[in-house]
Amino acid sequence: MTKKLFIKSYGCQMNVYDSARMAEVLMPLGYGAASSPEDADMVILNTCHIREKAAEKVYSELGRLALIKAARQAAGKAMVIGVAGCVAQAEGEEILRRAPVVDVVVGPQSYHRLPELVARVARGGGAALDTEFPPEAKFDLLPEARGPQEVSAFLSVQEGCDKFCSFCVVPYTRGAEFSRPLPALLDEAWQLVDRGAREITLLGQNVNAYHGCEKGLGGLIRSLAEIDGLERIRYTTSHPRDMDEDLIRAHGEVPTLMPYLHLPVQSGSDRVLAAMNRRHSADDYRAVVAALRAVRPDLALSGDFIVGFPGESDEDFAATMAFVAEIGYAQAYSFKYSPRPGTPAATLPDQVPEAVKAARLEALQSLLRDHQTAFNRASVGRVMPVLFERAGRHPGQLVGRSPYMQACYAEAPQAAIGEIVDLRILEAGVNSLAAERAPVTPSRSVA
Repeated sequence: MTKKLFIKSYGCQMNVYDSARMAEVLMPLGYGAASSPEDADMVILNTCHIREKAAEKVYSELGRLALIKAARQAAGKAMVIGVAGCVAQAEGEEILRRAPVVDVVVGPQSYHRLPELVARVARGGGAALDTEFPPEAKFDLLPEARGPQEVSAFLSVQEGCDKFCSFCVVPYTRGAEFSRPLPALLDEAWQLVDRGAREITLLGQNVNAYHGCEKGLGGLIRSLAEIDGLERIRYTTSHPRDMDEDLIRAHGEVPTLMPYLHLPVQSGSDRVLAAMNRRHSADDYRAVVAALRAVRPDLALSGDFIVGFPGESDEDFAATMAFVAEIGYAQAYSFKYSPRPGTPAATLPDQVPEAVKAARLEALQSLLRDHQTAFNRASVGRVMPVLFERAGRHPGQLVGRSPYMQACYAEAPQAAIGEIVDLRILEAGVNSLAAERAPVTPSRSVA
């Protein structure tokens, strides 16, 4: 490799997957990994539009990169700056207008065209922009993955969303739902396992809307479970309306499907859910959770919550707090509502004051922390299989994940990375578990 590439990923796991594929696409052009922007011949910001003021944060980062690019040019070194992902899709030509330092703007459905765009810049053709929506072409034209594979891998199976929640930009930045065909996914999964992956997380903006095979996501999971060497399967992010019966049964029938599910609900108030255009009620969500726990009683749930949605009353927020206490979450993500330009909710009346949103978020996060801490403390004394993924902060320490996505650390040799080891949980914090190797191997109660 004669040139260096630095990619900074924002936001979701899909972007992490996309960043890895962009690096692979650029590898034939001679790009290897750089440790920092200062050392890079090309820097790509792979952006996310979900968080508040996402675009402004990108422009701020571009300001810093402009200084680095100028310093490299003064030293006789070239630098290409690219913006990819959802902010690139949403902002398009505005990025080139506001930040002339940018050479390439590419949307999430077009990054397979990066070599062509980079070549256009190198030929002196000016800045290159591509924000089309050709998902079939993207996956058909991506090269096979190269190089070493981490123990835990991502596999993009579905992109886009047709739900059009009133607060969300995903349908506008990722496009309509598209599912990759089963044979292509099995081929990529085999490659990941051959290169060292023991766990695969299936990714999609609305992953359980996958329809690339006759039996949907449940059928895909059952097919993947037949791959020798694939020990664990997970998937994210799901929508309650797309939890069909076969997928629910898979949670009880497929041992490699981990007992942990990220299932966003956003609010416990039916009035707010209707305003969000979520297309499900609180009782619909309850029914899905009950069905899941009937087939997998030890299932751990994660969720997403938005507080301060336009028109949310004290009673609506109280319904959300009661809902959380009823369902119980091992982990959860919670945010203050912030308007996204172009979404229906941005123009709704009765926007909630910032101080009220902040107070509600603090109360909700306190409750969610209590639940997460209680869930982790319930693990103390148990023996659980942990997949070691990487070295820990201290010499002789490794870190891995329990079946319930809890981070576990224990003393173990470096050679144990990639192994599933029975650990006895000694201590529990909010975000991690301390453990030791179990002196004997008991029969496992979880996969």
